[in-house]
Amino acid sequence: MNVTVATEAARKMFGWSHAQMEEAIKTVPAGADGLLFLPYLQGERTPNLPNGTGVFHGLTTRTMSPAHLARATMEGVTLGLAYGLQRMRTLGITPTEIRLTGGGSKSALWRQICADIFRCRVVTLAEPEGAALGAAIQALACLETKKSVNEWSTEIAQVIESEAADPIAKPDFDYTAALEKQVSMTSALAERGMM
Repeated sequence: MNVTVATEAARKMFGWSHAQMEEAIKTVPAGADGLLFLPYLQGERTPNLPNGTGVFHGLTTRTMSPAHLARATMEGVTLGLAYGLQRMRTLGITPTEIRLTGGGSKSALWRQICADIFRCRVVTLAEPEGAALGAAIQALACLETKKSVNEWSTEIAQVIESEAADPIAKPDFDYTAALEKQVSMTSALAERGMM
């Protein structure tokens, strides 16, 4: 619920274009020098926090800059997605590729952050309206039962290989530890009615 909602709020707060925001984020190292964002600006479904709110943790005189806040926001929402992916992995689902759609997928920087956090190859689709395409493929599989959803997806949902991002082999920052911290902080605040 909070991916581009949060990144767009940060972008608008500083009056940046998308390109300006991306350039600012590039000036801050992975992990935003310890600044962590809990991205629940509109509540959340995963984890179940219908009344959740956002939190910046790790503000210092160094990290209280527009570029740090923007990077922490982008990383925080991506860690939020990784929370859901982590749950899928515990259920035995191990993706070899994540397909990004929507406005954020146009950002090469965000695609790389996703690959590094998810520890998985990330690609974009030739058809930018991924939700509508997915619904159409499911409907097609129901009507034309000679092929499975997977077969129809392989045939119809074409990826843009030139926009693919692979995780950095030896990252400078431990996003797994950042996800654990985000989950721990979220749980602690929610249990105390502070979120």
